[in-house]
Amino acid sequence: MKQAILEQLQADRAAKTPVVLATFLETGEQRLLYLYGKKGLKDIDPRIGEAARAAMLEDKPRTIDTEQGPLFLNVFNPPLRLILVGAVHIAQALVPMAQFAGYELAVIDPRSAFGSEARFPGVWLSNDWPDEAMAQLKPDIRTAVVTLTHDPKVDDPALHAALKSDVFYIGALGSKKTHAARIERLTAAGFGPDDLARIHGPVGLSIGAKTPAEIAISILGQMTQALRQPVVATASAAA
Repeated sequence: MKQAILEQLQADRAAKTPVVLATFLETGEQRLLYLYGKKGLKDIDPRIGEAARAAMLEDKPRTIDTEQGPLFLNVFNPPLRLILVGAVHIAQALVPMAQFAGYELAVIDPRSAFGSEARFPGVWLSNDWPDEAMAQLKPDIRTAVVTLTHDPKVDDPALHAALKSDVFYIGALGSKKTHAARIERLTAAGFGPDDLARIHGPVGLSIGAKTPAEIAISILGQMTQALRQPVVATASAAA
């Protein structure tokens, strides 16, 4: 491995940036792939980009055949992250479940009485407005975003940021009527059908959940499904 690639890998690890190291086994040529699903492919065979994205989402290396011979894709992933918007009872139930499943947690709520250390001990908290907090958090392909407040002033800015990113899961709490109104607002804001189809709303698997804990289980289950059984999207890569 070239020193420059090793140093970049170390920098990416420190910055918690997901990256795939692609190695042509016959020549030893290597390249770092940074995947951004909404922007198409850059300077690489689309099939390689799709395979790299799948490897990243599955968190497993793989070898594929190419015109240049076998290509080994080695994954260097940061921890999974879950960003919760709304420090409500469902969030209090979901935080420990998601932590046990290996997620790093961030909770955003501009209402400091809700988003407090007393309610969420040891969790990264922000009382900024979601658009400001999301800009700081920089959600990526290893991130899930769930909005829980029912308040468009709080939820919608977070959804805007999530839809403009490459997060693997977006969920929004609310009834079918609430979600229909949400879709109307987001459409008016310029988001298209493909964007809006990324939102799981009402959030969670349909398991008849009633209590905050049950709803949290349904959300974590749907997140797991989106992570482990994804619909393969277009990817892009940069050296």
